[in-house]
Amino acid sequence: MIPLRDNIPSRRFPAVNLLLILGNAAAFFYELSLGAGLEPFLLRYSLVPARYAAPGLLHALGPVNYLAPFFTSLFLHGGWAHVLSNMWMLFIFGDNVEDRMGHFRYLLFYLLCGLCASAAQLWASWGSSIPTLGASGAIAGVLGAYFILYPYARVLTVIPIFVFLKTVEIPASLFLGIWIWSQFYSGSLSLAGTRHLGGVAWWAHIGGFMGGIALLGLFLEAKRGRR
Repeated sequence: MIPLRDNIPSRRFPAVNLLLILGNAAAFFYELSLGAGLEPFLLRYSLVPARYAAPGLLHALGPVNYLAPFFTSLFLHGGWAHVLSNMWMLFIFGDNVEDRMGHFRYLLFYLLCGLCASAAQLWASWGSSIPTLGASGAIAGVLGAYFILYPYARVLTVIPIFVFLKTVEIPASLFLGIWIWSQFYSGSLSLAGTRHLGGVAWWAHIGGFMGGIALLGLFLEAKRGRR
C-alpha cells in the first residue's frame, strides 16, 4: 500500500518536519558525492551490531563516539528508493504529530524514537556485521504517535490489485495497523533465520513504533482552551 495524503490539516507550519526531510536529503546527496569513500563512511557512521558486541568498545571509543552511530545512522540511506519512501512517509504523517507536540518537543521525540529503533535492531541482530541505517525507525515512532492521535483520520492509499492500481480512502488505524503487523510478521521470520527477507531492519521499525506510542504522552503540548 502506498499512502498519497491524509485528511488532517496542520494548524501551523511544520518547520522541524521539513528540516528533517531536508537534512536527510542533504546527507543522501553527500553520500552520492563520496564515490569510493562511501563504504568506509557508511561503516563508520551507521550502526554495526558486531562492533557493539566487542568487549571494551565503550572504553576504547569514549561515550560520544560510542553513542554517535545511534543517531548519525538515522540520516543515512542505502539508495534512492530507501530515502524517497522514508521521506514520503515522514512528509505525510509527521506534520500532524509536530502540530500536536510543538517544534522542539517533536524534534526530541523523533530522535528518541530513533534511539529506541536502533536499540531494538541492535538486540535483534546482535553480533551481525550488516550496517543498520535509515530514518525509518524514527519515522516508525512518528507513525506510532499518529496511530494513537488520529485513528479516525482518512488516508488516501494506492492498493495494487493484481495488475491494477486502486485508490481508496481507508482509516489511518487500518493503514498503520496493517503496516505494523507486516513488520512484526517479517521481524519474527528474521529471528527464525529466514533468509529471503533481505537487509530490512524490521525490528528497528517495531522498536520505533512501540517507542513512539510509549513516549507520546510525555511530549504532547497542553491543550489550549478556546476563546
